[in-house]
Amino acid sequence: MELTDRNREGDTEENREAHQAHSWCYRFQKTVSNWMLPEETRGRYLERANCLPPPIFIVLISITELAVFIYYAVWMPQTQWITLGTGTWESPFIYRPDKRMEVWRFISYMLVHAGVEHIMGNLVLQLVLGIPLELVHKGHRVGLVYLAGVLGGSLASSIFDPVKGLVGASGGGYALMGGYFMNAVVNFKQMVPLFGIFRLASIFLLVATDVGFALYRRFVTGTNVTPVSFVAHIAGGLAGMTIGYVIFSNYDKNIIKDPRFWACILAYVACVAFAVIFNIFLSPAP
Repeated sequence: MELTDRNREGDTEENREAHQAHSWCYRFQKTVSNWMLPEETRGRYLERANCLPPPIFIVLISITELAVFIYYAVWMPQTQWITLGTGTWESPFIYRPDKRMEVWRFISYMLVHAGVEHIMGNLVLQLVLGIPLELVHKGHRVGLVYLAGVLGGSLASSIFDPVKGLVGASGGGYALMGGYFMNAVVNFKQMVPLFGIFRLASIFLLVATDVGFALYRRFVTGTNVTPVSFVAHIAGGLAGMTIGYVIFSNYDKNIIKDPRFWACILAYVACVAFAVIFNIFLSPAP
């Protein structure tokens, strides 16, 4: 009898802990849904929302970028952390126009950053937006948008800024922000006006801060060894405003059946094909 009572007490305690965890998760997911989804879809989302799996993609990519930065800032010889120079330029990850035939560099450049302000700006941007986006849309969709922005950023930079190298994950972060921005604008009427204005103002503040750091690095520090390209920012944002918008507006639907998705994919593939042809036959880079 005593053993049975203890078992019941244990079951009660386990149920209580499970309920508390569910309550915390539910409250968190409700906050996330308010930020990420229009009002008409929040109820459906909360019916199936949970905290598992956690936002693995955006956390892992952020940890990897931070680890690579620490490697070049600490283990490679640097005179300062504000602007990293020689070590990053010789990195096998950085995009360099004279090594553009090493095609992995069009993606791997996202792992290398030009200095403390550069990586902190990118990490804050992609974590603040990426974690709630991944909770709603899951890692494979967020990863697709992020990498589309990264690749689009390097290819656009190779065309419009063909003789300069490129570092940083801004293309991926701006792709997430572009998709979120388009959804915030399209669904503006479904939110409390003040809340909608706050969301858009937050995006503009993030952009202004990031652009401010880039301008500071280029014109105040007077160094451009590992440049931060505005073209990559713009191209990443455009990838988000097209592919990202379609994906983030179909969180509970099969995007394969959405003709807008295929239109965006075909347009993206066409741009990639043009960039490849340009880099092989037309680029003025060595």
